[in-house]
Amino acid sequence: MNDFTRRRTMMVDTQIRPSDVTKFPIINAMLTVPREAFVPNAKREAAYVGEHIDVGGGRVILDPRILAKMLDALDLNPGELVLDLGCGYGYSSAILSRLAEAVVAIEEDPSMAQDAAGALSDAGADNVAVIEGPLIDGSPKHGPYDAIIIQGGVEQVPQAILEQLNEGGRIACLFQDGASGVCRIGYKVDGQMSWRYAFDATAPVLPGFDRALAFQL
Repeated sequence: MNDFTRRRTMMVDTQIRPSDVTKFPIINAMLTVPREAFVPNAKREAAYVGEHIDVGGGRVILDPRILAKMLDALDLNPGELVLDLGCGYGYSSAILSRLAEAVVAIEEDPSMAQDAAGALSDAGADNVAVIEGPLIDGSPKHGPYDAIIIQGGVEQVPQAILEQLNEGGRIACLFQDGASGVCRIGYKVDGQMSWRYAFDATAPVLPGFDRALAFQL
């Protein structure tokens, strides 16, 4: 067992399991996917620290506990199509590849998108398609999606993203309000969104997902 494998096991035992994440597919994926392969080389030693990993430009790789709890709340099924918005270097997509039938991963940073595609290919995640493009656009031509997960904070979710969600589908978002934040799961029922609280969590707001300031006279 190499050092990263030991750290990965410790991450699951000390961060994921104590966070009330009990679904075996999530636990197994996090025990199996080498998180160190999905971070910049300079950050490899921090791959298993229980906090966000700053990758610059206001972007982070989510704290593994938060990602695991979001996935637990989404309750994915093996036959589903998932949109992973802001996949960064591909870690979240690698985890999702083991939980769903197929994953469409969107990343607007060209370098990150290229690195994600390479790392996912090396990991054998053949059911993930990495698409370079604006996060706020999603990928309507590959949808509609059974589930959507956003890898960062939001103040609001663009209507264009919600429209890519299948009827009966759900979306996991980290809604930020100043220094506080909550994860909510949105369910599409009869074309309308119904949001439910999942847990408290914070993350930097992704570009384009901030609340436009109201025009004031």
